[in-house]
Amino acid sequence: MKKIIYLLLIVLLIATVSPALGQAKDEPDVDLWNAVKPLETTVTFLNTGAHPDDERSDFLAYLSRGLGVKTSSLIANRGEGGQNEIGTELGNALGIIRSNEMIEAAEITGVKAYHLSETTSDTIYDFGFSKSPEETLDKWGEEVTYERLIKFIRTYQPDIVMPSFRDVDTQHGHHRTISILSERAFEDAADPTVFTEQLENGLSTWQVKKLYLPAESAETATTSIEIGDYDPIYDMSYPQLGEASRYMHKSQGMGNDIPIAPRQVHLELIDSVASTENPDLFAGIPYDFNDWGKIVPKNDLRVQLKKLQKDLNSIIEQYPNRDAIQPKSQKALKDVQRIIKKTKAANLDVSLKKDLLHKLELKEEQLEELSFVSSSLSVETTIESNVLTNGEQTKVTVKLTNNGKSKIQNLEATLLTPEYFQHGGGSKINQLKPNESKTLTFDVTVPSESDFYQPYDDAVIQTNITFKQKGYETSKIIDFDNTVSVLPELSVTPEPVNITINTADVQETVPVQVKVKNYFAGEKDATVSLNLPAGWTSEPSQQELTFTDRFEEKQVAFVLHPPKNVNEGTFSIAANAISDGKTYDTTVQEIKYDHIDDSYLLYPATINGVAFELLKPANLKVGYIESGFDMVADYLANAGFDITKLTEEDLSSADLSHYDTIVTGIRANLSRTDLVQNNNRLLEYVENGGHLVVQYHKPGDNWDKVKTPAYPLEIGNPSIKWRVTDENATVTVTQPEHKLFNYPNKITDNDWDNWVQERGLYYPMNWDNRYETFVSMADPGEDPFTGGILMAEYGEGTYLYTNLVFYRQIDNQVPGGYRIFTNLISYGANE
Repeated sequence: MKKIIYLLLIVLLIATVSPALGQAKDEPDVDLWNAVKPLETTVTFLNTGAHPDDERSDFLAYLSRGLGVKTSSLIANRGEGGQNEIGTELGNALGIIRSNEMIEAAEITGVKAYHLSETTSDTIYDFGFSKSPEETLDKWGEEVTYERLIKFIRTYQPDIVMPSFRDVDTQHGHHRTISILSERAFEDAADPTVFTEQLENGLSTWQVKKLYLPAESAETATTSIEIGDYDPIYDMSYPQLGEASRYMHKSQGMGNDIPIAPRQVHLELIDSVASTENPDLFAGIPYDFNDWGKIVPKNDLRVQLKKLQKDLNSIIEQYPNRDAIQPKSQKALKDVQRIIKKTKAANLDVSLKKDLLHKLELKEEQLEELSFVSSSLSVETTIESNVLTNGEQTKVTVKLTNNGKSKIQNLEATLLTPEYFQHGGGSKINQLKPNESKTLTFDVTVPSESDFYQPYDDAVIQTNITFKQKGYETSKIIDFDNTVSVLPELSVTPEPVNITINTADVQETVPVQVKVKNYFAGEKDATVSLNLPAGWTSEPSQQELTFTDRFEEKQVAFVLHPPKNVNEGTFSIAANAISDGKTYDTTVQEIKYDHIDDSYLLYPATINGVAFELLKPANLKVGYIESGFDMVADYLANAGFDITKLTEEDLSSADLSHYDTIVTGIRANLSRTDLVQNNNRLLEYVENGGHLVVQYHKPGDNWDKVKTPAYPLEIGNPSIKWRVTDENATVTVTQPEHKLFNYPNKITDNDWDNWVQERGLYYPMNWDNRYETFVSMADPGEDPFTGGILMAEYGEGTYLYTNLVFYRQIDNQVPGGYRIFTNLISYGANE
């Protein structure tokens, strides 16, 4: 968890909105309060959604931090199909970023984040925007998606379930899918005939007590809740706390600074096994052990449950006195364990016993957490290197510091690792006095054939801390501050990732670089080479490298010579490094940002090649204004285009008439303030005879519908309606004889084949009549969009706007995407 980022957000929000600004006061013990507050209630709440960021952050912050309700978000996929506002990672790499952002966001609101998707190759994948649940379930697999949802509900056992969205045609198909399945699961999770193998494997059925949906309006709501209250513990309101968490979704540009203000959440009760006469959110659900005592028929058990809640309330009243809370929490922990045994032996209704045991076991977990926090035991776990390789030996040190006022007895630290790891070392401390620190050291050996890091697996090494005070045992699992991973000794990364061979003019040479990074702790020699297709040659055939230190990275260059008669189609070139008789052919992509823990994506070290005819004007000079959100400029350069990436200085003062065409990257107005500032220079460039190609923007990307384009052009809003998501949607070229579709490439229907993810998004909704339209396309059953390519004469030049997703096609080496985009950027060139 990136606690520093969290604290900075807190400080930022306090500085802008706190009503207590400038007033001296004692700092609240936030960690202690987060552990104390859940003792008030036994309610569990589950929010379901499709993508990271779908959680209802303000409401969840109110439930978790404001009421102490055990609150979780269950998200279907990892957000792999979205866009990235902080880097160029897409696909699985973006999914890893968004999953980690979800973890950090959930830490702030006190919400536990879960996913139905389990691996980077999971079928429950964000394949892009979908307009229907039918398409979503067809691609995800309805059986596997629903089975995992039922399994999670039976495991987590929520009292209340609330999808984040409704099943309405204005919603994303993924959102609609999760809403539909969540509603269906209300009955099916409790049905013993549904997924019986789960019951055979130890799970039991679970009856959700209430199912809510976000109400369409206050008038249709059955329950409305004020959540805008200020909380002095966090020095902000719950919506502000929710926004602090949304700031963690940086790859999606989330988070806003908001004032303290009233805010209501409106809910509609869809299904319930409790009485619906009382509209309160928790009506009909036992809120604490006093309520459980009222429904348990056994008098002795009833008395014990009510006494337990009284003791829990007395613990809360002791806040912020850690020394008073610590022994009380341990006594309550022992009481809960005793009541669990008594409940198991009691002659109770099966369903009632199951529910009560679940609540007692939950309270046992919460009291263990409180016991640990109130002990004021600080645990600092370090490792010699966060990156390990097979066969490596390393040391883990665990520094334990007693920051409290009482002795901590019978301390023990153990390492949790996969079974095949070896570790040993001192692990016990009889007692730790106040202000005393002691350090334990562990020797760890990674097996010679250990599994490599997987981004969604559990941590490979954790520390388990236990201590016993007066016969009460407390246990706590501690993670390292950053990711510990087992990686290949050598990472091999060929560049470029994609190679395009133009069969119309086969390149004589294709430059390739191979980066090799040493993750081995020491010296390493390697021989680097490429496995080439038949008929290809390489100069040199191999390269020798020597590494002396871990994390050292070196690059070697190869010049490839393709045969003159390259056949059209796909091919691949594998890079590898041989060292000590082992072949390393895996790329380790490092994913490192300040707001999330480090992660890695491992995949084959392969260059993907495609050969097709791509005609381009001779001497075409293109200036590209990169946004940081696409790699189109690099791909075009690799295909033989003369591409210059325009800098801030270029936009402000260079002679732009040097370029036949200038292209803006996707959403460049969002990331390039210098582009916005120099927009008039670009329009002057067009007016003086230049050709400007602008790729898609969102309405909020610093796009002024009147001032930004050559003539007024309004981007569609809400964006959900202005897109064609079917990548196979029929495309009609309305001006087939126009130069755009005939020079330099003759565009045919085949060029619209094999597109990926979608045709276009953020279509214009209104435009000046001086723009010409060229293509028409639609999702099934919908009216066609005609604004996918708009172009107008402006002065002596031309202004072209396209919202078709050429960047995805070029990134995925779709020949037609290359050919059509080449025509668009070649319009300003002489034939």
